[in-house]
Amino acid sequence: MALLVRTPHSIKMMSAMRQSKKNSNFQFAKHRFFASEAKESAKKVVKESVENANKKPSHWWYSAELFGRLGAIAGWGMSGAAIYDASVSGPDIISMNMTSVLIVYSSLFARWAYIVKPQNLLLSACHVTNVGAQLNQLRRSLEYKIEQGQKDEVESYMYKVAAGTVGGAASVLLGPSVQSLLVGSNLGVVSSIAAADAGPFTVHFWAPMSKWLISGASFLDLNRPTDKISIAQYTALTFTGLFFSRYSLLVAPINYTLCSVNIALFGSSAWHLGRKINADFIEDKE
Repeated sequence: MALLVRTPHSIKMMSAMRQSKKNSNFQFAKHRFFASEAKESAKKVVKESVENANKKPSHWWYSAELFGRLGAIAGWGMSGAAIYDASVSGPDIISMNMTSVLIVYSSLFARWAYIVKPQNLLLSACHVTNVGAQLNQLRRSLEYKIEQGQKDEVESYMYKVAAGTVGGAASVLLGPSVQSLLVGSNLGVVSSIAAADAGPFTVHFWAPMSKWLISGASFLDLNRPTDKISIAQYTALTFTGLFFSRYSLLVAPINYTLCSVNIALFGSSAWHLGRKINADFIEDKE
C-alpha cells in the first residue's frame, strides 16, 4: 500500500483549498442574507401599505374606495367613448397609435386592478371592456385604410405589432429568472428594486409605464387637427388622469410612478380637450 506523504507544499495547497471553500460558502451565505433582507424590507413596506389601505378613512380625501370608484367611472367613460365613436364617428378619426396603446394599457390595468389592495373589480371589468372596444376601433381603422389603398401603412403597422408582441412575450417568460438573478446577486439598490413589490418585474410598474405611452402619444401629437380629436375619448382621459393622480397614493403598494403619469395624462388630455372645445363651440360661434 502506497503511503501518502504530506509535504509542506501539499499541506499549504490543502490549507488554501479549505480557505477558498470557506470564502465561497461565506460569499454564498452573504448573497442569500442580503437577498433575504431585500425581500423582507419590501414585504414590510407592502404590509404597512396594506394595513393603511384597509383602515377606514376619517375623511373622503383619504378614501381609496372613493377615488377607486371615480377612477373606474372615468375608465368606463373611456370604454363608452370608444363604443360611442364606433356608432357615430367615421373610422378616419381613429388614431391607430393611440388605439394600440390603449389596448396594451387596458390589458395591464385589468390585471393591476384585480391584484391591488383594496381590490377594484369595477375598474378591472371596465378595462376588459375597453380592450374589446379598442380592438373593434382598430379593426375599423385597418379596414378603412385598406379600402383607401393604404396597404403599405397597414403592413408597416402589422410588422410593428408583431415585433412588440414577440418582445413582450420574451419579457414575460424571462422576467422571473432575471429577477431571481438580480435579487440574489447582492447589488445593493439594484437588488432591492428588483425585489420590490412595485418594482420593474411587476404589473404595478408596467401598468403606469403603459400610461406614459398614452401621455407620450398625446405630447407627440399636440398639434393634432381638432377635427381628428374625439371629445368623448379625451374627456374620459382627462378625468382618468385627475382621479388616478390621487388614487395611486392611497392603494397598496403606493405607486408614485402611477401618480406622476396621471398628472401628465391630465395635462396633455386637458390640452387636447380644450383645443377641441374651443374649435367646435367657441370659435365657430364667433
